[in-house]
Amino acid sequence: MKERIPGETELLWEEFHRLVNMTSEELRTWLLTEASGEDALPADMELPELGTRVVEILRKRKVDLTDADVGAMREVVDFVEDRLKNQSPSDVQDDGWRHALMTVGHDPLKPGVPEP
Repeated sequence: MKERIPGETELLWEEFHRLVNMTSEELRTWLLTEASGEDALPADMELPELGTRVVEILRKRKVDLTDADVGAMREVVDFVEDRLKNQSPSDVQDDGWRHALMTVGHDPLKPGVPEP
């Protein structure tokens, strides 16, 4: 049996799931689509490492988190919060800005998106 989850990790888990508003399947599909670009799913396609980690974390139970998962969750939370905090009104319509966020599981145009 695993030890109790530290309070700090509990809070990070909640914040991560508040900001990552795409399901593991939505994110996986997005990563495959983004990686394929104009060449429909090339053989040497590489998916973004952090996005792939997010898919794995979304499929886990909290008690199964590793230290690497906790680090990845912190990286995602910091990235999304920074992007949202520093957004300009034109960013919402900027595909590059939105796509960068979606690569880690946050779709800023999805209904119910939290305020920065």
